[in-house]
Amino acid sequence: MKFLKTSLMVACACAALASTNAYAEKFYGDSSISLLYSDHYETFGGTRDTASVFTFENATGHDWGDTFLFFDRTMWHGSSQERYGNAFSDGGDQFYGEFAPNLSLSWLTGQDLSFGPIKDIRLSGQYEYGGGTSANNLMYGVGLSWDVPGLVYFNTNFYYVNNNQSGGAGGQKDDLQATVSWKAPIESGSALFVFDGYIDYSSAVGGDHGADFHFNPQLKLDIGNFAGNPGVLYAGFEYSYWRNKFGSKAIDTENAISALVKFHF
Repeated sequence: MKFLKTSLMVACACAALASTNAYAEKFYGDSSISLLYSDHYETFGGTRDTASVFTFENATGHDWGDTFLFFDRTMWHGSSQERYGNAFSDGGDQFYGEFAPNLSLSWLTGQDLSFGPIKDIRLSGQYEYGGGTSANNLMYGVGLSWDVPGLVYFNTNFYYVNNNQSGGAGGQKDDLQATVSWKAPIESGSALFVFDGYIDYSSAVGGDHGADFHFNPQLKLDIGNFAGNPGVLYAGFEYSYWRNKFGSKAIDTENAISALVKFHF
């Protein structure tokens, strides 16, 4: 716990330094809202249900690093709402969010730490809250930013996960997580596509929870491009392959394809 507090203090100090640096430069900022719909989401008890997911996302890039924030609101339309009732907040619907900042060690040290295909080394953190297991998790570790031809970004992160900070009953034991994220633009004639997503792998911990593997890509067509306004409105699909969802062996492996509409502003 002492190490955790020390890590948080260092992270806060670095964030404060970054925010007060008169020469800090912002490279990009993007916000979006999206709506997904599928009737193949797996839930506790080995059942498959229908749900709509409303998502808000915000991403920023700076010379000192980057941030990513999102909130999901899952609205169940099938038997999950009837089966769980008040087991989830708001009568069965779920709320989940993550905040993930990354601090560039090249910026922090004033040295170019790139080598080979590695563009930068980063101090990485993430906070998770809500969802089907009422997560309240703090993650911290290191990340690598890769230079991959044809990709906007390709990142790998490695975390120690301090699960269920609230210490409530039934909280999972701490584990390790590896995350891969990417974004690839695709052109086909006059059509512009984006293929992006992430892969999460969390380690198993004895009999507490199983190894959790989640492959979650999206393929989106730039609808706005046909009207001369690219990068604003997208439509496409999201695929979710999730083994041991939430680390629970009580949930069947999820194979869900969701219809997706996304608006950037």
